[in-house]
Amino acid sequence: MLELDQVRGQLESLKLLAAADVLESRLQQATDKQWTYVAFLIDLLGEELAQRLRRTIQTKMRMARLPYQKTLTEFDFSFQPSVDKKLIDELATMNFVRQTANVVFLGPPGVGKSHLTIALALEALAKSISVYFTTVTQLVEELRRAHNANRLDAKMRQYLRPRILIIDEVGYLPLDPLAANLFFQLISTRYERGSLILTSNKSFGDWGELFGDSVLASAILDRLLHHSHIINIRGPSYRLKDKMRAGVYGTPLDKPATDSGSITVKENAHA
Repeated sequence: MLELDQVRGQLESLKLLAAADVLESRLQQATDKQWTYVAFLIDLLGEELAQRLRRTIQTKMRMARLPYQKTLTEFDFSFQPSVDKKLIDELATMNFVRQTANVVFLGPPGVGKSHLTIALALEALAKSISVYFTTVTQLVEELRRAHNANRLDAKMRQYLRPRILIIDEVGYLPLDPLAANLFFQLISTRYERGSLILTSNKSFGDWGELFGDSVLASAILDRLLHHSHIINIRGPSYRLKDKMRAGVYGTPLDKPATDSGSITVKENAHA
């Protein structure tokens, strides 16, 4: 059809490529459902806007260094009843970012800490809130290289730039004295200037051993937890839920990570 080709060409000239791709199918749908002209335009332009939003999110994900995509709707709250869905939904509003508060997910491996972290990051990106993701191992190695090259101040400013800095997998490996000190400097630099989302498989009482210095660990926790939400996930591995429900894999007796221990911190305003 000459007219259809002409309209498609006009849409392409206007860079409305998604609309051009679905034009013929949406015209047929509009005919079948007897849509008005306005309803057809709303549907066609809605597809263009949705596609542009998806592309924008993908670009922001790459810039944020998110390792994969997980959403809140994909998280099985019924499998992890220790997770307060109302609190997660509240965090998804990003009010904690406006308050420069932090979010700390505690729990054994596989319970969904990183899933919820990535999901909140996607919610933030959809609201045009800048995010940067790193593991603690990657973080301290970058800080170490910057320290050795006398560029630590510049690197700290880089980590201060995003409104949400995600630090994943704290606790899997102990930190040497330099790495622990650099981590403390980062937490101090961002204190009340930007939000952190942090995941750890260690209870706060174990952080003295993790950082090799209970005084330094207390100073880190003092700043990290002053304005924070703590989500302690107690439950079986989320990765094995399908096998467990099928009876293939038994439920392990997980020892939950808790915020109890020998390290004393100030009362958490939001926990």
